[in-house]
Amino acid sequence: MSEEYEDISFLAEEEEEEESKDWLTTFADLCMLLLVFFVLLYSMSTLDVDKFSETFTSVTRALQGKMEKIATHKITREEAGVLLDQAIMRRQIIESQRKVFADVKTLQTKKGVEGLVSANFEDGLITLRVPGDVLFPPGQVDLTPMGRLLVGELKNFFIQHPDQTINIIGYTDDVNPSAGSRFRDNWEISALRAVNVLRFLVEMGIRPNRLMATGLADLKPLFPNSTDEYRAKNRRVEFVLEKRVTGN
Repeated sequence: MSEEYEDISFLAEEEEEEESKDWLTTFADLCMLLLVFFVLLYSMSTLDVDKFSETFTSVTRALQGKMEKIATHKITREEAGVLLDQAIMRRQIIESQRKVFADVKTLQTKKGVEGLVSANFEDGLITLRVPGDVLFPPGQVDLTPMGRLLVGELKNFFIQHPDQTINIIGYTDDVNPSAGSRFRDNWEISALRAVNVLRFLVEMGIRPNRLMATGLADLKPLFPNSTDEYRAKNRRVEFVLEKRVTGN
């Protein structure tokens, strides 16, 4: 009876010891989240790089011994360095794009562009938006004379910023082509409009390796397609500018 009691007591102690270590997993996850959050904070702020590097190294050194024992996934110094480099590069790209966006504001005041080109800056991407009815006749895919002039003004801006890739995206409203139309659907119309703008920019000297063309039909409308006014605003071409980190 005494031996049986000792066995039960020993098993109880083992279970208690295992349960007492459950907090280590939670603590490891918390350390990981804090480290990632620290890097994200840096990417969205302006800090002294030298001071940040010293602080980051100190935190890594302080946690290294514990993380090696309890973390579900260890972050090596090399990985930490990569995270830091990525955060620094991301911040530099965003700051560079802010300067380009300031030039966009100047572009919007130029004759022939004023009131026609709207712009947005988000997460390092610059979006120039042009009404489709200015660029193309209703239901057609060939540029109007006004559209050619407007794209020509944008071309001058693109040449001034050769480090930008340009994704040309065509959009339509939700009204399908008429039965007698030569176009199958809005996907075809939006894609051909984007391609024709791309071709015109290439003709005017923009390098093809900077350009992409995408047709998204009536996806991502700016407004509900419930009125003629809203449908007109949804018919548009967007030029999405992204800084090239490497490349020709």
